[in-house]
Amino acid sequence: MSQKKIAELFDFTGKTVVVTGGANGIGYGIAKRFAEAGANVVISDINEEAGASKAESLGTEFGGKTLFVKTDVSSEEDVKALVAKTRETFGSLDVMINNAGIFPTSTVLDMEVGFWDKVQAVNGRGVFLGCREAAKAMIEQGSGTIINVASIDALHPSMVGLAAYDNSKHGVWGFTKNLALELAPHKIRVNAIAPGGVSTEGVAAMSSGAPAMTDEQMKAFLSAIPMGRYAEPDEMATVALFLASDAASYLTGSMIVADGGSLIA
Repeated sequence: MSQKKIAELFDFTGKTVVVTGGANGIGYGIAKRFAEAGANVVISDINEEAGASKAESLGTEFGGKTLFVKTDVSSEEDVKALVAKTRETFGSLDVMINNAGIFPTSTVLDMEVGFWDKVQAVNGRGVFLGCREAAKAMIEQGSGTIINVASIDALHPSMVGLAAYDNSKHGVWGFTKNLALELAPHKIRVNAIAPGGVSTEGVAAMSSGAPAMTDEQMKAFLSAIPMGRYAEPDEMATVALFLASDAASYLTGSMIVADGGSLIA
């Protein structure tokens, strides 16, 4: 295998990337970096107004092709439509980034079944559906890469109140590893990112109306980060860019922890 130059490793010209939950926060940070790298970028989000606006702005800023597809990732019909529209528009699906997720808080003793089911539907079923539909397309193409956004909570709980979230993210990590085994013979790589605390404008919206973290909880979480700060969305975006690139060509079934040192504290 010939060795590519650095610029070639991170050149996504002609490639098509789908980012779920791409209208804000980590998702938009990822979409922006791939647009800069020359990719056709599909922003998938339940927020139609923000998603359409962000897709248009990326096209204007970087001169590439962009598309917005309104998607509820917990809906099988929506996810199938997302992949179909992507392929219809651009002819391929080369990178699937399952980022959409919610993280409302509730103690287990106060938790309603509907609360639990909603978190699992978005964070768990959404990743499953995104992976399954993307994998079908990638198998037809003969290549592709899938990146699932998990969390440091997939490895260690960060705070009381995130039991439902933690369950979903443990599932994402286990699912990622098993799917990597299944898809390796098809030349499809499957990896994950485990972000720690990330400063995003979408925290309240992603909580879907349920109580978000209190100021006290946020301060406690920050004090447990050795680097003493939250990450910026772009710091997750560059990890995603690496995992999708040929620089990570021998990585599958792996998870990159980007947490400012939280898990070593």
